[in-house]
Amino acid sequence: MGTIVIQLLGGLGLFVFGMNLMSRGIEKVAGNKLRGILEAFTKNKFLGLIVGLFFTAVIQSSSAATVMVVGFVNSGLMTLGEACGVILGANIGTTVTAMLVAFRLSTVAPLFVFAGMFMLNFIRKPTIKKSGEIVLGFGLLFMGISTMSAAMGALKEIPAVIDLLGHFTNPLLGVLLGLLLTSFVQSSSVTVSILVVMASQGLVDLHICMFVILGCNIGACTSAMLASLGGTKNAKRAALIHLLFNIYGTVLMFVLLLLFGRQIEQIIYFFSGHGTDAGSLGRNIAMAHFLFKVFQVIVFYPFMNLIVRCTYKLVPGEDAAETGGNFKVQFISGKLPNPAVAILMAVQEMERMANMAIDNLNLAVNCLIDHDVEKSKQVLETERYIDYLDEQVSNYLVKINQNTLPIADANMIAAYFHVVSDIERIGDHAESIVEIIPQLYENGLTLSEDSARELEEMMKLINKILRESVEMFVTGETVHMQEISDIENTIDQMERSLQRTHILRLNEGKCSAQAGIYFSDVVSGLERVADHAINIAFSLIEARS
Repeated sequence: MGTIVIQLLGGLGLFVFGMNLMSRGIEKVAGNKLRGILEAFTKNKFLGLIVGLFFTAVIQSSSAATVMVVGFVNSGLMTLGEACGVILGANIGTTVTAMLVAFRLSTVAPLFVFAGMFMLNFIRKPTIKKSGEIVLGFGLLFMGISTMSAAMGALKEIPAVIDLLGHFTNPLLGVLLGLLLTSFVQSSSVTVSILVVMASQGLVDLHICMFVILGCNIGACTSAMLASLGGTKNAKRAALIHLLFNIYGTVLMFVLLLLFGRQIEQIIYFFSGHGTDAGSLGRNIAMAHFLFKVFQVIVFYPFMNLIVRCTYKLVPGEDAAETGGNFKVQFISGKLPNPAVAILMAVQEMERMANMAIDNLNLAVNCLIDHDVEKSKQVLETERYIDYLDEQVSNYLVKINQNTLPIADANMIAAYFHVVSDIERIGDHAESIVEIIPQLYENGLTLSEDSARELEEMMKLINKILRESVEMFVTGETVHMQEISDIENTIDQMERSLQRTHILRLNEGKCSAQAGIYFSDVVSGLERVADHAINIAFSLIEARS
């Protein structure tokens, strides 16, 4: 008996490790693309449902999908209404693992293990190496299933085990068992796959397995609930949508199974195309898992708005902003969500920081032209805010970088650090400009009308290049790439032209020498701002090359 238990545990370990390795490998190879799909195509619930189904089927984990959705909602990238569809789709997509297990690919699993090992150890190309994790994980998953199946086959020869399982017929205990096991392993795919293996060995029947599956539905919500604990109220509501949907679905199916259990079994046999023999039970259970999820989605899809409103009753109120003195971050938080989601949150915070720096630069130049000492104090305060965001975002990027990331995302992290630095430097230039104002005021100096007009003309180009550069960084679209380069060249030429024109004014006595020095410094500083804009625009292109 001890040998069988060891074999069972070893097989389970291989199965879970293989599934996690495969899931992580897929996220590393294609996680950024999948994340982009998840973010872009969820603007209505039905489309979100399809995307959620596809996404979860690919990464083999509804827990990972719902945790990512919670992260999106937490950062404001997705509304609760949009999250609903993805969560429903994820519930169907999670049935794919059990379907694969039911196909019994154990005989070819060693080939996948060998191929994965070869890709990981003998091929240097990073994408191929990461793909090797997927192939290796797939093979280990089925070798784990084969090991567990052999151990469970031996259990059939032990009368005490058969007697114990034969008396396990209480529906409520079945639901409770499924809930506890899935909460422990944090994956309904694992629990249902174990049921598939047990059923294929004739250890359990379809009737009790259907109740265990219902418990798995609720236990699968554990990961999302834990992920939401440190998040916003909307993140908690998103996790509750997942929990409430599965609770309501479990209650409905529990009642239907008690009333129409035999009829439901016949429906499962019909759709699976297999009979009631032990060899077919595994596929029947996998089909039951799939049909239950589809039925629940069909029934509750029209009522998802009611479930959303219910979460507002359970989690009332709004969030208090996370602050640093008078300053606050809007999109990032102390607790790191799924790293793939965290990257999007960091980019949003960087976009906010960049817009703040651009507005502050404009205010600084206006204060200089208008000699507005009072408003210049606001520029200095905003610069302190930008420095605060610089520190917060940089620390957040360090945390992200300490995790396993998709290849494309890992290559981008260094670029993000440079972008944060460039944005902070733009803020520094605004501070340098307003520091000139007291010196002009104390010496009774003013900029000439021509100087002021030239600064305004230069600022039009500076604003254009900054706005388009930030947009290019955030969206990744390169349609304005040539235009941005042309603007930067124009600004370089303008800076040289303004310096020459300024010398002529000095020679003609139209501007004092001291005021002229300040004007020259401002023009040089604005030209360097354009350089920072170019760095921001082309940061991701260089990181991808």
